[in-house]
Amino acid sequence: MALDVRLATDTLSAPAELENFLADRTGDGAVVAFTGLARGVGKDGSTVESLTLDWYPGMTERSMLDIAEAAAARFPVSDLVVVHRCGDITPGETIVFVAAAAPHRRVAFEAADYLMDRLKSEAAFWKRETGPAGTRWIEPVAEDRAALARWKDKTP
Repeated sequence: MALDVRLATDTLSAPAELENFLADRTGDGAVVAFTGLARGVGKDGSTVESLTLDWYPGMTERSMLDIAEAAAARFPVSDLVVVHRCGDITPGETIVFVAAAAPHRRVAFEAADYLMDRLKSEAAFWKRETGPAGTRWIEPVAEDRAALARWKDKTP
């Protein structure tokens, strides 16, 4: 089982990440990949010109690795990759790429879903949006907390 967890300070290419993840893969029946993009519109409908993901070196990577290790322990996957951007990101750019490989599709879907729910709410990033009205901090909302809570009672 391989875990590939990385923080990207520059452009993140989801197609290249997926191509690398799929290379020489013959033992799995399923690969599920998720790509998260920066939106140009905030939750309140306002224009977003940029998203900044601040991080603390070492701490942020450790939080990402902890989440990936928990997914690997919870789901019988073959491999996982988590690549998350940090720094300044413009609308349309890739923020996060996650992929899970497993013998069967359900496990791969659940592992990728679990990773994203935890990354969204628990990874050590400090997020802020900048638009015409200024800058504002972004925190997890009730929907994010509900998505995370559904994993508390589930067994693998």
